[in-house]
Amino acid sequence: MWEIVLHLKLHSLENHPLKNNYLLLILLLCFTTLGLAQTATIRGIILDDKNTPVPGASVAFMGDGTVTNDNGFYVIVIPANEDIAISYTYVGFKKITQTFNLKANADIEFNPVLKTDIEQLGTVIITTTTRQRVEGVTTIAPETIRKTPGANAGVENLLKSLPGVSNNNELSTQYAVRGGNFDENLVYINEIEVYRPFLVRSGQQEGLSFVNSDLVQNVAFSAGGFQAKYGDKLSSVLDITYRRPVDFAASVDASLLGGSISGEGISKDGRFTALAGVRYRDNSLLVNAKQTETNFKPRFFDAQSLLTYKFTNKFQLDFLGNIAINKYDYEPLTRQTNFGSLADPLALIVFYEGQEEDKYETYFGALKGTYQLNEHTTLKVLGSAYHTQEQEYFDIFADYRLGRPNTNIGDEDLGDVEFTQGIGSQLTHARNDLDALFINVEHKGTYLKDTDQIDWGIKYTREDIRDRLEEYEVIDSAGFSIRPPIGDFTNEQPYAAFDAPLEPFTNIRARNNVQINRLSAYGQYSKRTEVGNNELWINAGVRAQQWTVSGDNIENTTQTVISPRAQLSLKPGGNSDMIFRLSGGLYAQPPLYRELRDSLGQVRPDVKAQKSFHLVAGHDWSFNLWERPFKLVTEAYYKGLTDVNPYTLENVRIRYRATNNATARAYGIDTRLNGEFVPGTQSWISLGVLRTEENIDNQGYIPRPTDQRLKVAFLFQDYAPNIPSLKLYINMVYQTGLPGGSPSYADPYVFSELPRLRDYFRADAGINYVFTDASKPFPKGHWLHVFKDLTAGFEIYNIFDRQNSITNTFVRDASTQQQFAIPNFLSPRVFNVRVSAKF
Repeated sequence: MWEIVLHLKLHSLENHPLKNNYLLLILLLCFTTLGLAQTATIRGIILDDKNTPVPGASVAFMGDGTVTNDNGFYVIVIPANEDIAISYTYVGFKKITQTFNLKANADIEFNPVLKTDIEQLGTVIITTTTRQRVEGVTTIAPETIRKTPGANAGVENLLKSLPGVSNNNELSTQYAVRGGNFDENLVYINEIEVYRPFLVRSGQQEGLSFVNSDLVQNVAFSAGGFQAKYGDKLSSVLDITYRRPVDFAASVDASLLGGSISGEGISKDGRFTALAGVRYRDNSLLVNAKQTETNFKPRFFDAQSLLTYKFTNKFQLDFLGNIAINKYDYEPLTRQTNFGSLADPLALIVFYEGQEEDKYETYFGALKGTYQLNEHTTLKVLGSAYHTQEQEYFDIFADYRLGRPNTNIGDEDLGDVEFTQGIGSQLTHARNDLDALFINVEHKGTYLKDTDQIDWGIKYTREDIRDRLEEYEVIDSAGFSIRPPIGDFTNEQPYAAFDAPLEPFTNIRARNNVQINRLSAYGQYSKRTEVGNNELWINAGVRAQQWTVSGDNIENTTQTVISPRAQLSLKPGGNSDMIFRLSGGLYAQPPLYRELRDSLGQVRPDVKAQKSFHLVAGHDWSFNLWERPFKLVTEAYYKGLTDVNPYTLENVRIRYRATNNATARAYGIDTRLNGEFVPGTQSWISLGVLRTEENIDNQGYIPRPTDQRLKVAFLFQDYAPNIPSLKLYINMVYQTGLPGGSPSYADPYVFSELPRLRDYFRADAGINYVFTDASKPFPKGHWLHVFKDLTAGFEIYNIFDRQNSITNTFVRDASTQQQFAIPNFLSPRVFNVRVSAKF
C-alpha cells in the first residue's frame, strides 16, 4: 500500500514537471548506514512531585550508570535481551527501581517522578515539562484526546476547549486562534509540516483530520509568541509527535459515525518499528439531522503509517505516509428555517433540484533521517511531498419563499408559512478542479551543551498548482433576474423593455498554472542561567524567507521577509512554583496560492506577506488545592497587523481579495485552570476575552470575521464513586456570536451593522463503562484476558439541543429591495454509540 504513497500516484502525473525531481528526492534520502549492536537505550527526564526537573539524580545498574544534567535529562545504554534493574535515586527522595528487558537497538522514554512520601514502581508518563512551561506551550494527554466526546472527535476537537481557540462548526477540524483565520495555523507531525485541502467550503465536506489520534504520543500547542524554529504563520503552532512502538499492540474503535483500526510492532532485533492506522467516517448521522433534508452519501477514508529503521545507535530513518480519499455526494431536497424575532417572525422555505459531487484525494510521503553526531550535536534531513487532487462539481437550483409563519400555539398548522412576502429562485453552478504538488527538502540541527542550545535550519519548498475555476450564480426574484452590482444601466421594467445583456449575478472563470519557490532559514539561541536564587531562560532567534511566484501569463515576482523573535522566562526562587513569561517579535506569513487568487480567480503575484507584531505576557502557577495538583496559566496578548489581505468567510471557506489594503489588531486575555477537580482525573476550565478589528482603505475599524468576544470552555472527567469503572466526560463550550458577515467579496462596511450571529453554546457528553484496562487485567481463560482495554458506552452531542449557527445565507427580494441575512443552523441533539478496545 505504501508503494502507492511513495510514487505519489505517478501514473496520474506522467506530464507533471516535478515527477522526476520527486523521484530524485526519494533516491537521495534513501541512504543507509550499516551497524550492529546488542544494546538498548533508555532516555528521559527525572522530576519531583511538582514536575520540576531534578539535576544530579543518580541512574544506576550493575555498577554502571550516569547522572541527570541541569535539565533533569539522562541517557543510559543497557544490555539488550536480559532483565536489567535500574535504580533512580536522589537525596531526600524515595528510591525508584524499575526492571527493563529491551530488544536490541530499542530506544524508549522513561520519565520517573521522585516523591518524598511513597515508594513508586513503574513508568510515569508526564505531559508537562519545564521546557514546555518556559516556552508557553500547552500539552494535552493523548488519552484525554481519545476519550473526549465530540461530533468530530480528535486533537482539534480538544483544542477548542482551550482559551483563545474558536470554531463554531462541530463538523470542521479547522480553528481560529486569537482573532486569526484557519489559514494562519502551523501543523507538524514528527517535525514534518502537513497541509489541508484547498477547495473545502463546508465542515460536512472535511471528513477526517490529518492527525490520527490513535497514533499520537505527545501534543504541544502554542497560541502565539512561538519560537523562530517554527514556520511562517501568524497565529499558532500545533506540534504532534507519533508513538515509537516498543511491543506489539493493536486497537479498534467503532461507532455509528465510522471506525478506526491501528496497529504497531517492533522487529526481533529492535531495529525496525511500524505504526499504522486506518480510519473510515460517515457524517450521515449528523448531517441528516440538520434542517435541510438531503440524500447524503459521504465516504471519508484514510490510511497512515510511521515506519522507522534504526541502522545504528546514532542514525535512524523514519517514513511518514498518508493516503486520504474523501468523496462527498450531496442532493438537497427541502429546507425550512425560522428566524427573526417574536414580534416579527420570518421563515425561509426552499425546494431544491440538482446535486453536488465533490472529491478530495491527497497523497503524502515524508522521509526523516536523524544522525547523532556526538553527545552535543544532532543533525536531521527531511524531505516530503504532498499531492492533492480536488474536484468540486455542483448544479443546484433552489426555489425559495420568504414569509410569515403561523405562531398561534394550538393551531394544527403551527409553524406553516401562511403569508408569502417574497419569492425567488437561485441557480448555482461550479466545475472547479485543482491539482497541487508540494515538495520540501529541509535540514535541521541542534547543538546542546550544559545550559546552552543552538538550533538552526534551512528549507526549500516547491509548490506547483494547476487550477481551473468555473463558478456562476443566477438569482431571480419576483420574476426579475438580479444583475451583478457593477456597471451602469437602468431598469424600467415593466414600463420599458430591458435591452441590456443578461449577466449572472456572479461569474468567475479562470485557469491558473502557478509555481512558487520558497527558501527559508532560521537560527536561534537558548540559555538557562541563574540570577541570584532565580532561574532565567532566554531564547532569541530570527527567521527569513524568500519566495518567487511564476507561471503562465504571470510576471516573476520575488519578495523577502525577516522575522526576529524572542522569549524571556523567569522562575522566582522560593516555595511557590511560578514562571513569568514575556515573548514576542515580528511574524510574517508569505501568501499561499489561495491568498494570491482574487475575486475573479486571477493570480496577483505581487501580494505581500501579511505581517504581525506579537507581544505576549504570561504567568504559569502550579499549586496544590484540596491536596491535589492544579495549574493556572494566564496570558495577555496584543497583535498589530499590517499588509493585511482582507477576506470573507463562507462557512469554512476563506475568499481573499488578494490585496494588502488593510491594517488590523487583536488583543485580549486567556486563562485556564486545570487539575484534579475529581481525584485521579484531569479537568479544566478556560476563559478567553478577545477583540479583533480591521481597517480597510482607511474607512475605519470594523470587527473582523473571527471577532469572538468572549469564550468559556469546560472539560470535565468524573466517575461514579461506587462504580469507578463507570466514567463521564463532558466537553462544553460557550462563545459570544460572531459578526453577521457579508456575501462573498462584498463590501464588509455595507454589512457591518448587521446583528451578530446568536451566541454559540454546545455541550457534548460521553458515558463509558470500562470492562478492563491495564490497572485490572483478567487472568488467562477469562474472555476479557485478550484485551488490554475494553470500553463501551454512548455519547450525546449537543445535549441541550441548542440551535447554533455558523454563517448567514443572504437572500435578495427584488420586490421590496431588501436583502435578508438568514442563519445557517448546525446539527441538533444526536445520539451515538461507541466501542473501543486495545489488544
